[in-house]
Amino acid sequence: MERQQTLETKLSILADAAKYDASCASSGSGSTRKGSRIGSTEGMGICHSYTPDGRCISLLKILLTNYCIYDCQYCVNRVTSDTPRARFTVEEIVNLTLDFYKRNYIEGLFLSSGIIQNSDYTMEQLTRVAKTLRTEHRFGGYIHLKTIPGAADELMTEAGLWADRLSVNIELPTEMDLQQLAPEKNKPEIITAMTGIKDKIDENKCERKARKRPPKFAPAGQSTQMIVGATPTPDTEILRTASDLYTGQRLRRVYYSAYSPIPHADAQLPGKSPPLIREHRLYQADWLLRFYGFNVDEIAVREDRNLDLEIDPKLAWALQQRDYFPVDVNTASREQLLRIPGIGARSVQRILSIRRHKRLRTDDLKKLRVAWKRARSFVITEDYNPAVANLDHSDLRTIVTPKKKQLSLFDTFDTALRGEL
Repeated sequence: MERQQTLETKLSILADAAKYDASCASSGSGSTRKGSRIGSTEGMGICHSYTPDGRCISLLKILLTNYCIYDCQYCVNRVTSDTPRARFTVEEIVNLTLDFYKRNYIEGLFLSSGIIQNSDYTMEQLTRVAKTLRTEHRFGGYIHLKTIPGAADELMTEAGLWADRLSVNIELPTEMDLQQLAPEKNKPEIITAMTGIKDKIDENKCERKARKRPPKFAPAGQSTQMIVGATPTPDTEILRTASDLYTGQRLRRVYYSAYSPIPHADAQLPGKSPPLIREHRLYQADWLLRFYGFNVDEIAVREDRNLDLEIDPKLAWALQQRDYFPVDVNTASREQLLRIPGIGARSVQRILSIRRHKRLRTDDLKKLRVAWKRARSFVITEDYNPAVANLDHSDLRTIVTPKKKQLSLFDTFDTALRGEL
C-alpha cells in the first residue's frame, strides 16, 4: 500500500504529522557552511519560524515516517493509532528539500521521525538525509535533526557533523508523567542522550580554540520540547525541569507545546487542550529564567503552583513584592532594573548607558519604548515618583493589568523582541 502512495500524499500526511513538534526555530546558526554551493542560513523567506533576533526562517518541516513502534498515549502516531501512515525514502526527502529551496519556498529542513525497527535504524536514516544534502549537493541551508534516545554514540556524533541543531524531546516534565503516558521511554535515557550531545559540543569548542579546526558539531546547539497539559503537573515542575536542562545540559531552548486531544485517546488524558495563554505564560517565565535572573520559586507565586494566566509572571512577582519598589532608574543596579515590569533586557542596557551622561526622566523611558503603563507604578525617575502620583494603592493590579486581547501565535516573540517583560 505504501508503494502506491504518491509523493504528494506522503507530503500531506507527514507534514501534517510534524505540526505537533514545536521545537523547530532556527536560532543560533550564524553563518552558512564553508564550501556550500546551494542554500543559506541567512535571509528572509516564507514565514515559518522566527529567530530571537527577529529573522524569519522558512523550514520544510516533515517526518521521515509516522510509523512508530512506541505506544505513547499522547501521540497521534502511536503504534495503536489508526491514523493514515506514510514513509519517505532518504532520496525523496533530499529531493523535496532541494526542490523547495530552489523555488524559494524554504531555507532549511526540520526532520523528525517515528521510531521504526529500532533507535539505531531510525537515527541512521535521519543522519543519511543530512549527510547526503551536505556532501553530495553542498547544501548550506539550516538543518535541524530530531535525534533518537538510545541510538549509538557514533550515530549521534555523525548527526552533529551534518546538522546545525540537534534536539532530543524530553516529552513530559517528570519521570512519573512518562511512566504514566509513555512507559517505553524513560527520563534517564533522554538525559543521557542530551549529555552526550552537550559533551560533544564542548569537546568541539575546545578543539577549535586549540586551533585544530575540526568540523563544526551542531553549531546551533540543542533544544527540546515538553508537552503541557497532558497531565496535572503544575507549572512549577515544568519550569523546574526546564531550569535543570538549561543549567545541566546547557540547552539553547526549551519549547512548550500545549497538549492537543487525539482520536481514540486514553481515558486518563484530558478531553481538551489547555488554554493557549498558559503556553504563552510559560514562554514568558522561561525568558525570565534565562535572561532576567529569576529562579523558579520566584516565578510561580500562586498557591496551586501554576502561573497567573491574567498577567505576565514578572508583573505577578512585582505585585507581591511591594517592599522592593519603587526602583530609582537613575541609581538602581542592573539586577534591580531587570525586575521592573515593562522594562526589558535591551532597555536596561540602554538605561545603564544613557544615565552615565544624564539623569533619566519619564520621557526618556518612553522614548526607549518601555511599557510605561506597567512600569510607572514601580519606578522613580528624575521627574516622577509613583507615591506622589498617588498610584501606590490597593487597586494597583487593575491599573497595571493590560486589557485582554486575542492572543497571537507570535505574541511571546514580539514581546521579548520589544524588551517589555
